Amino acid sequence: MARPTLQGTNFNFPGQKSLYRGKVRDVYGFEDILLMVATDRISAFDVVLPRPIPYKGQILNQIASECLIATRHIVPNWLESTPDPNVSIGKKCAAFQVEMVIRGYLAGHAWREYRDGKRAICGVPLPEGLKENDRLPTPIITPSTKAHEGHDEDISREEILAQGLVAERDYDLMEKYTFALFEYGTKVADERGLILVDTKYEFGKHEDTIYLIDEAHTPDSSRYFYKEGYEERQQKGEKQKQLSKEFVRQWLIENGFQGKTGQQVPEMTDEVVNNISDRYIELYEKVSGNKFVAPTEQDLLARVESNIKKIL
Repeated sequence: MARPTLQGTNFNFPGQKSLYRGKVRDVYGFEDILLMVATDRISAFDVVLPRPIPYKGQILNQIASECLIATRHIVPNWLESTPDPNVSIGKKCAAFQVEMVIRGYLAGHAWREYRDGKRAICGVPLPEGLKENDRLPTPIITPSTKAHEGHDEDISREEILAQGLVAERDYDLMEKYTFALFEYGTKVADERGLILVDTKYEFGKHEDTIYLIDEAHTPDSSRYFYKEGYEERQQKGEKQKQLSKEFVRQWLIENGFQGKTGQQVPEMTDEVVNNISDRYIELYEKVSGNKFVAPTEQDLLARVESNIKKIL
């Protein structure tokens, strides 16, 4: 039987004020709450790929909600309930237009910048002589602007303050929360045989309090390596075994796509789609420590709508 998918929603609930479709989530706005539906859409290089990935939305939502609940002692967050495996409901916050990216290792975008000669990223200096996937001397924050369309852009702390994107007092607190969350995520990953390589956090304000919003430590916002064999692979100059969306990016790069003008997304066969789905399941089980329970329903849209109506 084919794995069911949730490609998107178009609900109209009583009291609903807005509907915003992000790259992977459909966000419904009400007077003082937000309702997020994590769909099975997948994006890479800021492009939504043509086929959804079975179970991805559920996995994304479950990891995020479990992590948000587990980190409430570090930072207040927006989440209030999860009435469905694909749905989260919580406080409506005014989001800061900056993503707090934090890196413990030189990988992905940071490595590509370093490889091409840059020795500072977002105003943060990097030492000479680093190899791809090397551990950094200390974790660094490399913020990016949040683009509703197109590519997010690197930005430094100084530029953020100079442009008035975030007040200095708020930014200092966001930095503090980012380091503390990364330390927590690193510890949990280590206990489960993983290395948290890098991740991003988003923050917003509600009644003058800063909240962690959106997601945390999911495969869409984080990169993980397997701890076992990491040192040996580094010494041999081999690729790291990783659990993250980076394997999707690598598949796209190998097939001639990096989101640039004129490039075509390669064909996503059933085999490719199911392979990506399997990797997401593996990541969920490794990151959460729980066994993944696949939905029994084929009509996910009807289930999601029914569960939302029960709580509204």
